[in-house]
Amino acid sequence: MFVDKVEITIKAGNGGNGAVSFHREKYVNAGGPDGGDGGKGSDIVFVADDSLSTLIDFRYKKKYIAPDGEPGGAKRCSGKSMEPTVIRVPRGTIVKDSHTGRILADVSDDEPVIVARGGKGGKGNVHFATPTRQIPRFAKPGFPGEKFDVTLELKLLADVGLVGFPNVGKSTLISVVSAAKPKIANYHFTTLTPVLGVVKRGEKSFVMADIPGLIEGASEGVGLGHAFLRHVERCRLIVHVVDVSGIEGRDPAEDFDKINAELANFSEELAERPQIVAANKCDLASEEQIAAFEKFITDKGLRLFKISAATTEGTDALIDAVTAELDKLPPVKRYEAVPLTLEEIARLDEQKHSFAVEKAEDGVYIVDAEWLAPILSTVNMDDYESLQYFQRVLRSSGIIDELERQGIQEDDVVAIYDFEFNYVR
Repeated sequence: MFVDKVEITIKAGNGGNGAVSFHREKYVNAGGPDGGDGGKGSDIVFVADDSLSTLIDFRYKKKYIAPDGEPGGAKRCSGKSMEPTVIRVPRGTIVKDSHTGRILADVSDDEPVIVARGGKGGKGNVHFATPTRQIPRFAKPGFPGEKFDVTLELKLLADVGLVGFPNVGKSTLISVVSAAKPKIANYHFTTLTPVLGVVKRGEKSFVMADIPGLIEGASEGVGLGHAFLRHVERCRLIVHVVDVSGIEGRDPAEDFDKINAELANFSEELAERPQIVAANKCDLASEEQIAAFEKFITDKGLRLFKISAATTEGTDALIDAVTAELDKLPPVKRYEAVPLTLEEIARLDEQKHSFAVEKAEDGVYIVDAEWLAPILSTVNMDDYESLQYFQRVLRSSGIIDELERQGIQEDDVVAIYDFEFNYVR
């Protein structure tokens, strides 16, 4: 099964928590803090794999969660940082944010692409010792790794795209000019997936793609073409194959205009792509049919090549022209990652420290703040300085202000996950 678009969730590893530890050695009094830093969480990296041609594996595994960094240890030992988590995809896969459509990466080169970055490790208590605070019984938690719902969209990397109505001879053409072996038969929609073939001309070569299933209305979801139009987007050159014989009762000129209309409806940029027209099945057409279609194409300022893919007549001249045209064109299109806007950065910062405060029926104020959970795990509630640190976090994040706005009173109970305390002004 050919799958070229899927949605998955990726979560980079969290940083390891910093350690709370104190130096202990015989004959050494008050050795001081020696808690080490946490390790970095694993990045999620996408790598192009030429052995893959479809995204079908992602139909069965939807979540990819990278390992967290290890926590720090005693004797100033840092926790182990995790190696990147590699996700292999077909070359030409675009990674987009599912919610905004923002392009995160174009996996087209050999270089690995980091899409979700692992969190940094938290600082151990060794960093918080001061002349007035010599026994810090708290440490910093690790930072969370990035999490995205992403859409993987495969856009084939091909120099030339063959387009045209079903059964016009695209599969036959690619089979005679390359080593590709597509299914060929005398009925519509023989080809159900894009077919790639490498065409060699002397010392030069290029990749040709047979794009199946284009019919009128394809850009709106009719037929199979709507699923494959995206694969034409990267093509540097379009070879428009038309059945000039009209053997199926269609007008070649109307076929040509309808397919170009579908390309334009899908993408204006695609409609402006350079195009060469291959008038196929000339061996079955009359001289009048060929002459009329040739005038129709040349009046549009396009080059026409008369071919018969079945007998290979004219295919050498067509490929020579395609090779020469490609020499003039820029490389296959690459998509650049789109940076976050200032508004998106501000919104993400707010989400990192978002919280909710709700007063329950029993009068307890319940605080829901996911980012507080790792901080709680590194705070010693029996230590005054550690509690002061925790109080500063509640104050700076705005949680205390929200509790006071909701009318909290002296000795009212505040619950943050498993931790409860009485409010004191």
